[in-house]
Amino acid sequence: MRHQMIAAMRRHMTIVTSTAVLVPFLTVCCLIVLPVFGQSIQPEVDQGTWRTASPALTTRTEVAVAALHDKIYVVGGFEEPGLSNILNFAITPILEEFDPLTNRWTSKASMPVGLHHVGIGVVGGKLYVIGGYTQSGLSVWQPVATVYAYDPATDTWAERAPMPTPRGALSVSEHNGTLYAIGGYDREANNAAVEVYDPERNTWAARAPLPTPRDHLATATVSGKVHAIGGRLNGDYGRNLSVTEVYDPVTDRWSRAADLPTARSGITVSVVGNRIYVFGGEGEKGTFRENEMYDPAHDAWQTMAPMPTGRHGLGSAVVHGHIYVISGGPTPGGSFSTLNEVFTPPSP
Repeated sequence: MRHQMIAAMRRHMTIVTSTAVLVPFLTVCCLIVLPVFGQSIQPEVDQGTWRTASPALTTRTEVAVAALHDKIYVVGGFEEPGLSNILNFAITPILEEFDPLTNRWTSKASMPVGLHHVGIGVVGGKLYVIGGYTQSGLSVWQPVATVYAYDPATDTWAERAPMPTPRGALSVSEHNGTLYAIGGYDREANNAAVEVYDPERNTWAARAPLPTPRDHLATATVSGKVHAIGGRLNGDYGRNLSVTEVYDPVTDRWSRAADLPTARSGITVSVVGNRIYVFGGEGEKGTFRENEMYDPAHDAWQTMAPMPTGRHGLGSAVVHGHIYVISGGPTPGGSFSTLNEVFTPPSP
C-alpha cells in the first residue's frame, strides 16, 4: 500500500512538473514567434498624391511646357479643330501662363508661327522653343530648325540662331546654361543628333550622337548628366521603347541605364529631389496612366501613384516641389484636353 501511494505521488509530481515547464515554454515560443509574424506586415510605400488645378484656357495636345519664375508656360501644339483654325490645320502659336499661387491662367503673346512637337528649355530668365513641325502646303509635318526665345519680362518673342538639324518630336534639356536638343524625327528617319545651344553666344555645337535614335522621347538633367528616356521608332507608337541612356557632358559619352519599366512614348518628365518622374504616353492599346520614378543614384525605378487621366502629347513643370501635368490627348492620335493635374511626390 505504501509503495502504491509513493508511485501515485510520483506520477502527480511528473504531471505538475511537465505542466510547469510547458507553460513557460509555450509563453517563450509565443514571444519569439509573434514578432516574426508581425514583421511580415510591411507598411505601404508612399507613392505620392494627385489633385486637380484650374484647367488651361485652350483645349490642345502636343504642347511644350516649362516653368520660369514660379509661373508655368504652355506653348504651341494642336488646338481642338474648329472653324476658327481650319485654315492652319489647328496648329497653334498660343502661349498661356499659369500661376500656381493664384490658380489662374493668363494669355500671353503668341509665338511668331504655329508649331507642334517642339522642344523647350529655360536659360537666363527666358524660354527657348526649339525645332518641331509646322504647316507646309497640305502637310502639318514639315520639320523645322527654328529657335524662338520668349522674354516674360517684356512679353515678347525673338528669333535666334537655328538648330543645325531640322527635326520634330525631339527633347530639350538644360545643363550649365546651355540647351541640349536630343533625338527626334525628320519624317523620313529617326535622328541621332545631339546639338547644344549656347544662348549667350547664340551658337550651336554638335556632341556625341544618341546611341538609340528615337522620337517622342523625354530628357532630364540630374547631377550634371542628361537622361534620355523612352520614345518610339520612326513615329510609330506601335514600336515604343523602354531605353534609358545617360549622357555625360564632361566625357562626351553615353551609357546605358536601367530600362523604363513601361515602354512608352509621347511622354513628359519632371525632376524633384534628384529623382525623375515619367508621366503618360500612348501605345497601340491606348494612353498610359503610368507614373514611374527613376532614382539615378541607385539606377532603380519605382512605381508611383498613377495619373488620374492617361494622356499623351502632354507637358509638365515643377513649382515648389509640385509637378503640374498639363494638356495632352486622353486617347491615341488626335485628342485634346485642358487638364491640369498636380502630382506631389513623397518626401525623400
